[in-house]
Amino acid sequence: MNFQSKNPFLNNKSFSPTSRAEQVHEATVIGYDQNMTLSGTINKTLLLFLLLTASAMVIWWLAFNGLNPIVPAIGGAIIGLILVVISAFKPQYSGYLAPGYALFEGLFIGGISAIFEARYPGIVIQAVGATFVTFAVCLGLYKYQIVKVTEQFKSVVIAATLAIATYYLISWLFSMFTSFVPVHHGNSMMSIGISVFVIIIAALNLFLDFDRIEQGVQQRMPKYMEWFGAMGLMITLVWLYIEFLRLLSKLSSKD
Repeated sequence: MNFQSKNPFLNNKSFSPTSRAEQVHEATVIGYDQNMTLSGTINKTLLLFLLLTASAMVIWWLAFNGLNPIVPAIGGAIIGLILVVISAFKPQYSGYLAPGYALFEGLFIGGISAIFEARYPGIVIQAVGATFVTFAVCLGLYKYQIVKVTEQFKSVVIAATLAIATYYLISWLFSMFTSFVPVHHGNSMMSIGISVFVIIIAALNLFLDFDRIEQGVQQRMPKYMEWFGAMGLMITLVWLYIEFLRLLSKLSSKD
């Protein structure tokens, strides 16, 4: 079994070698005459992170000064998802869509973080720290080739990611129309175990993101793919952060 995708966003024909000729043609039309580089992707990832953080801090401040954080959180999540979908089909516009995604996703992160912080003081800094440590460890393991991204590795991680997405979707639908309570809700050992498993899979997706970005650089993809790759990496980091918030909230509620 051969899966070509990485995270749900980077699973796009825009990163495949067979589509490179079309992308180069598109890049020429829109005036991008350079190739994707690792340093460029890193710089754009940092810029997206700064935009997301700034947006989140604004909502955080407003939430603790009377604003209902649910409204910006839901609005930011919906618009952010729309921008991701558009960029997945039109990666040549990622230079505009990626910064927009970071700003609107920051609304979601700021709002949801404020909600968790109000209920579990100190949880946000713990989740941020855990996310950064996980990212640094995964990057180090990948850089020094301690963990190698083989085809089998990709297949296992993609299958697990799809299984998680399917489970979350089905649980959400059942909980909306019935009195069904998903097993990952609450603070039972089963629920905590599921959160730990999801965090592990989210972390493994980072290896796939690193590998896909490196392949894009080696294949000399168009310059705008730096924004596309940076946006995909940010999606995984946001997912990882949210899952750490969920796990830490479960552990805190058991105290």
